Amino acid sequence: MKILVPVKRVVDYNVKVRVKADGTGVDVANVKMSMNPFDEIAVEEAVRLREAGVASEVIAVSCGVQACQETIRTALAIGADRGILVNTDVELQPLAVAKLLKSLCDKEGPGLVLLGKQAIDDDAGQTGQMLAAMMNWAQATYASKVAVSGEKANVTREIDGGLETIEIKLPAVVTTDLRLNEPRYATLPNIMKAKKKPLETVTPADLGVDVAPRLQTLKVAEPPKRSAGVMVADVAQLVDKLKNEAKVI
Repeated sequence: MKILVPVKRVVDYNVKVRVKADGTGVDVANVKMSMNPFDEIAVEEAVRLREAGVASEVIAVSCGVQACQETIRTALAIGADRGILVNTDVELQPLAVAKLLKSLCDKEGPGLVLLGKQAIDDDAGQTGQMLAAMMNWAQATYASKVAVSGEKANVTREIDGGLETIEIKLPAVVTTDLRLNEPRYATLPNIMKAKKKPLETVTPADLGVDVAPRLQTLKVAEPPKRSAGVMVADVAQLVDKLKNEAKVI
């Protein structure tokens, strides 16, 4: 069984995001970029499944600019077998990415698609669900445990108030949550080996997909700064401030 793992190149989670002065987007000039943390968890889980003999091949896929090759190489260093870059300079939205992944699924025939539940840049959390709908496959979101047995998989997922375990039929789409695993450190020897692993480059046109944006971003702004808190003498004063100043009661 093949496992397809989409990985996204995002601003590193340790970097403070800055908005452009004209409000047209996020400033990424000279900013450290890395793999989306949830996708890194997905890569780790796919590699573990291959190491357990469940999967035969792990394919890392990234959609975006040429620099996304670095993200794929990171996945290869973790343990993916080969990579595919869908090269485009167009700003990709979840629906376009899902269509690209569907085309690749039709071509590669994976038994499982593992991807992060969301990307930390746009927080859309839509791509996995859209892909499952397009492929007419089962889906399990927010997975904290994945166990594959034969043609089925048991997925423990995080829901409001606890955990839910469901059984899905393969092929399927699974989106990963934080508590699924802890990704391994990519060692220097594996980083060097990753440079020799195959990486194929295609374009949306090659896959027959129109990736033109359907949504337009009108403005990007930083959240307002929180005002300092104040100490109150008693409950009566607290209620008064909530009622007359905050106007929440």
